[in-house]
Amino acid sequence: MLSLCSIGVYFILSNLNDNIVFFYPPSEISKIENNRGKVRVGGIVKNGSITRETDNKIRFIITDYSEELEIIYQGILPALFREGQGIVAEGNFKLPKSFLAIKLLAKHDENYMPPQIKRHLDNSKEP
Repeated sequence: MLSLCSIGVYFILSNLNDNIVFFYPPSEISKIENNRGKVRVGGIVKNGSITRETDNKIRFIITDYSEELEIIYQGILPALFREGQGIVAEGNFKLPKSFLAIKLLAKHDENYMPPQIKRHLDNSKEP
């Protein structure tokens, strides 16, 4: 019975580990042992770095204020994507300092509030 429970807990924890978003900032990319597989990188979108090549293809640079990495992405951008915003990109390295992203995740800070709730709170403050 105990071994069955242990096996069940192992499978649950291993599946949870796959869903947690870990990423490497640009300054830690050299620490990735196997950079040929799918990897997650993250950082802040550098101001003035966004270049639209076509309607759905974009290039930009992420930084951790120590190192930089160029990201190439084709697809629909997340609603929160903009300069100065935190981004996690999932994909593969094209060159040592160029990353081909297949998925982008925009991060928001702890002060983020959906616009509808912010409007509601602002309206409720009025006398």
